[in-house]
Amino acid sequence: MRRSIRTWSAALALPILSPILSPALPLALGAQAKPASTTPPTLAAPKPLTLPPITERTLPNGLRIVFVAQHEQPVVDATLVIRTGAEADPRGKTGLATLTANLLDEGASGRDALGIADQIGFLAVRLGTGAAFEQSSISLHTTRATLDSALALMADVALRPTFAEKEFSRLKNERVTSLLQEADRGPSIADRAFAAIVFGNAHPYGHSASGVREDVESITRDDVSAFWTTWYRPNNATLVIVGDLTVADAMARATAAFGRWSRGELPALKPGAQAGISATRIIIVDKPKAAQSSFRLGGIGVARTTKDYYPIMVMNTALGGSFTSRLNQNLRETKGYTYGASSGFTMRREPGAFTARAEVVAAKTDSALLEFMKEVRSIREPMPATELAKTKRYLQLGYAERFETPGDIAGNIAALVPYGIPLTSLNTFNAGIGLVTGSDVQRVARQYLDPTKLTIVIAGDRASIEPALKALKIAPVEIRDAKGQPGITP
Repeated sequence: MRRSIRTWSAALALPILSPILSPALPLALGAQAKPASTTPPTLAAPKPLTLPPITERTLPNGLRIVFVAQHEQPVVDATLVIRTGAEADPRGKTGLATLTANLLDEGASGRDALGIADQIGFLAVRLGTGAAFEQSSISLHTTRATLDSALALMADVALRPTFAEKEFSRLKNERVTSLLQEADRGPSIADRAFAAIVFGNAHPYGHSASGVREDVESITRDDVSAFWTTWYRPNNATLVIVGDLTVADAMARATAAFGRWSRGELPALKPGAQAGISATRIIIVDKPKAAQSSFRLGGIGVARTTKDYYPIMVMNTALGGSFTSRLNQNLRETKGYTYGASSGFTMRREPGAFTARAEVVAAKTDSALLEFMKEVRSIREPMPATELAKTKRYLQLGYAERFETPGDIAGNIAALVPYGIPLTSLNTFNAGIGLVTGSDVQRVARQYLDPTKLTIVIAGDRASIEPALKALKIAPVEIRDAKGQPGITP
């Protein structure tokens, strides 16, 4: 069965399209091909996106039900969102939330892992489990004809997992192996070191949701059972249902599957302390003889509930959030230092990180850093009106494709659940983007991107990149280990 540790992102993908001349349609003999137009097409005005009505109910046990009717096809998508994830991992047990989620469908209600797989195949449904920092989830895609049986299976996985010792040991060993493999990959080294340096080891965001090897090795089956018992409660959950049903049908089926789920007391989670930095610093994590340098540049950003959500979306899209962004056009298209450069704000319940990133050919590490710094400074200046209009239109015209299927709609609703954001805000995205002005973009760029207070982590060959980075005199250069910890001899 396929598994992944889910992450939720507001980033939009930009398709790259190329005209193709079909070999089945040759030019007539002697005819001359017309030169390709170099003028881009005029973008149409964005159409308003209005989702079908969203109905909300709450069962007596506290389970929140969110339903959207979609009658175009006889299918139903459901996502059960537990409003707790890796942020609740106990100290020294990082990776517990994601391991718990991955074990849910490895045995439940008298079925072992193969029995659940057989049932999934027999019903021809998709069932997935995963966890991020703010939520754990179980997702289901089924036809309307098999909905009752599919929801019963989903409820077994959520409410009656067995956490069999054999499956626990197997998945735990797989996780440890995966973490060992990551320890030799420059991008993974940079990601983990950057998080640890920006947030610190005491903060949940200072670790990957998949955990660190030593912590995962210490996790026991009892730890998994305790995490599930504590947090997988109906008063800590939302069931999103989208598909070919009526409100009455959806409520009846949700009640039948989850109505007897027992509520429980939920421990309070204390926000982690976040310490800012006073000056830009460059940290090298040595990866001897690495052919490329993995850049992670940024700092603490904003929470998902920020009032600056729309201006930040526009600003970051122009900086590094699309293929035609400044960072990608500069470092990839103009300089040829990398296959891709990007940036993004990871918006969580608490402020997550702003990160600009690229994998750069080692010989151009110092040159790439100069370009990163140039673009961070430049985005703080007034944005040209044409670029502002293009960026806003890009976001608006690409928004509707995020809601093409019932599963897309369910996923976008589920992504808002942990933050308490009104679900009707899904209908107001294009309007919110449309109201963003150039002064809004400059304000948020100056507020959240300070080139004098950046953490710059570069995982690469220290011997070849350190002298050139020091010669730039952009900031002091530190050396840290792969966990972002000091103690390495300069």
